[in-house]
Amino acid sequence: MPPAKKRARTYDHARIRTAVLAQLTHVQDAVRGLTPDQLALPTRLGAWTVRELVAHIGMALTGIGRSLELPEPPKQDAVLLDWAFAASASSSDIDAFTRRLVQEHPDLGSYLADSARALAEQLDTHPGTRLLDTNAGALPLADYLVTRAVELVVHTDDLNAAVPGLDVPYDRQALAACTRLLADALAAKAPGGSTEVRIPPYAVVQCVEGLRHTRGTPPNVVETDPLTWIRLATGRLRWPDALREAKVSASGERADLGALLPLMS
Repeated sequence: MPPAKKRARTYDHARIRTAVLAQLTHVQDAVRGLTPDQLALPTRLGAWTVRELVAHIGMALTGIGRSLELPEPPKQDAVLLDWAFAASASSSDIDAFTRRLVQEHPDLGSYLADSARALAEQLDTHPGTRLLDTNAGALPLADYLVTRAVELVVHTDDLNAAVPGLDVPYDRQALAACTRLLADALAAKAPGGSTEVRIPPYAVVQCVEGLRHTRGTPPNVVETDPLTWIRLATGRLRWPDALREAKVSASGERADLGALLPLMS
């Protein structure tokens, strides 16, 4: 795990709150119309079907409530970027918890609706400065809410990939936050200034050790769209496949990011 430096990017708590609830509404609307056959479809997440995926989305949201039920940590001991590198550390526990939720909540539409109501109430009750004990360490609620935007966007894409024609929309602010956090995670994993990674319209970061670019067009440039970047960063898409399918452009001897990806899975 690379050490995450103090974050250089800040997120507006009110906008992230609105984005998370908006993206959740999009997912709720889509899940409400899924048939039993669609819920049984396989996903790109190993042995999970769409049913497990939907249960996991609910679990990611109710995690805020579970953390709020615990005593508040005495001080913050992590930063937002730490979460990106700790996210896959408890994958076996997450799988077991998700499968238990499927058994406990056969009506996933109601489960998501209850989760959404509880989340909105919690965000109305607690300030963004309230510390939560997370898998990455003690983080403010405002920061942890950014990670929920990431979870929702990534798993919305998983839903769309699993169910033909579903086409769940992406809230613009949620998509922007997800893109930026994962771009910053790349810069933290491979610090440097020799390569510029562009993900218009949301993010530009410099990374990889080497001669730092100062003016004009940088010698090493990677450019792609937000969803392709998210898929690369989370292991949904392999770097060679993205190049072959012309989903990413890479120029310069230090523009090969294949060894650095995925950032989380």
